[in-house]
Amino acid sequence: VRREMITALVEAGYAELDESLFAVFAYPLPDGVRPTDIAHKIGMTRQATNYLIAQLEAAGYLERRAPRGSSRRLVHLTKRGWQLAETMFGIMRGLQAQWAKEVGQERFDHFLEVLRMLSSQQPPAPGGRH
Repeated sequence: VRREMITALVEAGYAELDESLFAVFAYPLPDGVRPTDIAHKIGMTRQATNYLIAQLEAAGYLERRAPRGSSRRLVHLTKRGWQLAETMFGIMRGLQAQWAKEVGQERFDHFLEVLRMLSSQQPPAPGGRH
């Protein structure tokens, strides 16, 4: 999925995105969050994540700004960032339609149901116990 998404995004005019920059846009979108939260979500150090955020800021996808009365800056999507997100969602909808056509809508719906169930579960405790 990631490879197809990045290929489609490059074809749609987002040529500066690569695998590491794309990771920042994994769901949930990085809007109104701390850079530390993004680092945790993508499994990178704060320093490495701040480097990626700076690249995405320079490309016009993100901006860091502090809420009124706070000195702590949060990451927000810019207009271009929201356009990228909408493009990503459109690509994903296209992939899902393709997969549903290949395996059948009912089977695909069941697959999505199972994925949603698994993603809502707590990670297993060390030793494999819940």
